[in-house]
Amino acid sequence: MKKITIAIDGFSSTGKSTLAKQLAKELAYVYVDTGAMYRAVTLYTMKNNFINADFFDKKALIDSLSKIQLEFKFNADLGFAEMYLNGENVEKQIRTIEVSNFVSKVAEVSQVRSKLVEQQQEMGKNKAIVMDGRDIGTVVFPHAELKIFMTASAETRAQRRFEELQQKGDNVSYEDVLKNVVERDYIDTHREDSPLVIAADAIEIDNSYLSREEQFSAVLELINDVVKTT
Repeated sequence: MKKITIAIDGFSSTGKSTLAKQLAKELAYVYVDTGAMYRAVTLYTMKNNFINADFFDKKALIDSLSKIQLEFKFNADLGFAEMYLNGENVEKQIRTIEVSNFVSKVAEVSQVRSKLVEQQQEMGKNKAIVMDGRDIGTVVFPHAELKIFMTASAETRAQRRFEELQQKGDNVSYEDVLKNVVERDYIDTHREDSPLVIAADAIEIDNSYLSREEQFSAVLELINDVVKTT
């Protein structure tokens, strides 16, 4: 079967990573969670006190970019690659609501985006890759054979995220999660560098009322159609 590049973009908490993992496993493709990369940089920024609720030292972050080493390492027990920051497994740390509160602000920084986009493009140079994020189909892989843009109502996404965090034992309220979702949507769609937009040739999927199985089947059918016609 011909190998293609699959770019999955969309709003936060639309299940992009879940879908991408399913597809990569089914197709034996490489999966890259670009959101994890931005979250790891955000964690580094927080740990070094470059950002808090009232302050963001962008210059300090930019000056430290050369010290940030990101790596995905496959975990056979989990069946997917985990994020490592400067040699430390930070997969759990980067999924907290605290990191979520700052990740969109960090992702706005052009120098951060340039560094990570370069790495992402290198990862996908041989195709056979599924990558999800905010600018995959528009910036990272503008010539991807298949582009998916995922969306759902803010309330639906907040409820999904709230339940996910509760299952992990995080003490958060639905109202705080909804506020975070709405704020991230605004920042992601209004930043100057690579804002979240739907590519002209992307297929939009509103999964507010779709099960994971229904969504997976629909996208797999799209992939088969693309492979047959390219």
